[in-house]
Amino acid sequence: MSEATAADRAPGGPLRAPREGRSLGRGRLYLRRFLRNRLAVAGVLIFVLLVLFSAFGDLFTSYTYSDADFAALTQPPSAAHWFGTNQGGNDIYAATVHGLQRSLVIAVSVSVLTVVVAALIGSSAAYFGGRVEKATLAAIHFLLIVPSFLILALVSHRLAGDWRVLIVVLTVFGWMSTARVIWSVSTSLRERDYVKAAEFMGVRPLRIILRHIIPNLGSLLIVNLTLGVVSTVLSETALSFLGFGVQTPDVSLGTLLADGAGTVTSAPWLFAFPAGLVVLLTVSMTFVGDGLRDALDPTSVTGAAGGRR
Repeated sequence: MSEATAADRAPGGPLRAPREGRSLGRGRLYLRRFLRNRLAVAGVLIFVLLVLFSAFGDLFTSYTYSDADFAALTQPPSAAHWFGTNQGGNDIYAATVHGLQRSLVIAVSVSVLTVVVAALIGSSAAYFGGRVEKATLAAIHFLLIVPSFLILALVSHRLAGDWRVLIVVLTVFGWMSTARVIWSVSTSLRERDYVKAAEFMGVRPLRIILRHIIPNLGSLLIVNLTLGVVSTVLSETALSFLGFGVQTPDVSLGTLLADGAGTVTSAPWLFAFPAGLVVLLTVSMTFVGDGLRDALDPTSVTGAAGGRR
């Protein structure tokens, strides 16, 4: 027997696989697949830079988003005002930092809450089945045909555009599609042996859902969480642009776009900087979402390539 063969044999046991042939852990394998996607990595870097800009960007200016410099009304970018000023003398750089921060808080909060609500409702409907499943699906299908954008506009406008209320409203009308997908996947998970074994042992239904069904939806939930940020940013921007979302004295990327839309030709900096951040944010999260989907799906082209040595 050769030295390599003898070293690989465990005492009193079967032959062990060589060290270089051992399979990677699941987490490392997913990470390796993700890092193979250059656009996904670029998306992560862009998103991290945007988060850092929203968190620390105000350290590089002496103005706040509400300060007015009456000696510099509608001034183009300069050393004093990096992104210029608007008609009221407000510093666009400071307003853009605060607007990005507000939009990120809304987008991430709504995306997380939407995924949590959808996971609980969709997996519960699939697990219980019967009348519970039929009633839940009927409610989901009804809410999907309701003109949610109109209701969002009316409710948020009625409540004076409070961004906290906007988070609640966007969550209430944003979980149905994700819940429908989760229900579809969970119908197969409820028949798995580990679920049946837990039922036989008398484990409570809620514990089965939280411990055995939802954790096995991890890849689906992560992808939906990431892509949900994109859809929420677009929804919040559209509502604020139309005057139904975040309203003054607060600002978001949507309100900045609305303020600059009428002066695109005369003062393009009012529209260009917030529009650029919206594009960077949506594109970066789309790249990240696509990269996660490929990494977590072994049948995809990127996933299959990432699994090869």
